[in-house]
Amino acid sequence: MNNIRLRLAYDGTNYAGWQIQPELRTVQSSLEEAIEKLTGQKVSVLSAGRTDSGVHALGQVASFRSDFNIPPHKWRPALQSKLPEDIVILESDQVPDDFHATYSTTSKRYRYVIYNSVVDHPFWRKYCWRISQQLEAGKMHEAAQCLIGKHDFRSFETNWPNKATSVRTVMDLTVSRHAVWDLWSPVPVGNQSCAKGDFICLEIEADGFLYNMVRTIVGTLVNVARGTWTADDVERILHTQDRTIAGATAPAHGLFMACVHYDV
Repeated sequence: MNNIRLRLAYDGTNYAGWQIQPELRTVQSSLEEAIEKLTGQKVSVLSAGRTDSGVHALGQVASFRSDFNIPPHKWRPALQSKLPEDIVILESDQVPDDFHATYSTTSKRYRYVIYNSVVDHPFWRKYCWRISQQLEAGKMHEAAQCLIGKHDFRSFETNWPNKATSVRTVMDLTVSRHAVWDLWSPVPVGNQSCAKGDFICLEIEADGFLYNMVRTIVGTLVNVARGTWTADDVERILHTQDRTIAGATAPAHGLFMACVHYDV
């Protein structure tokens, strides 16, 4: 059996998340159905992370096993012909037998995009959280720095506990403002922030994430950007370990799984 890895992007608008759910359209079920149509085989597809309903991906990674006679790099075009247009296979290859899309990850990177403008825009409604009130992106970035490192993030987890532990290590967390944003890029446009740009991008990389962790961090930092809270409040929320005192969960449609890192 070959161990096939896929890197894919998808628009999560019309899906109830990644994971298979009864009578609901999900990315995993769509991918498994496409593989069955192509090969006649039922397979179980693993993923780097289970994105929630409405969340998008620029660089999701999935893997599955198959003995179907097709070269690894040909899985991409062959599967694409069986998939809906809002799920795209970016590349396919064969990986070692012990590769596991979920457990072999070393880190995952997510992006949250805020469209900070008084003017609505029809093309950003599905991909950004529009906030008309002027936000202080610099204050968001400053307040976010206390979250870098190894911490118990239960204050930012919905319905704690969902995992064996809520301790995670955040390697990088930045907030920056941009004049333009390349929707399809796995990295932000440029490294320099723009004081007058309409897009605020939060980038976070960690060894793992809790349920709604990124969206709750965003909702908390937005309160800092509005002047309601300070950086000290964010640190207090982190150490109090109480979800009820953190910010609201930001809308799903502004969140993207940007990329996944492996040793392989």
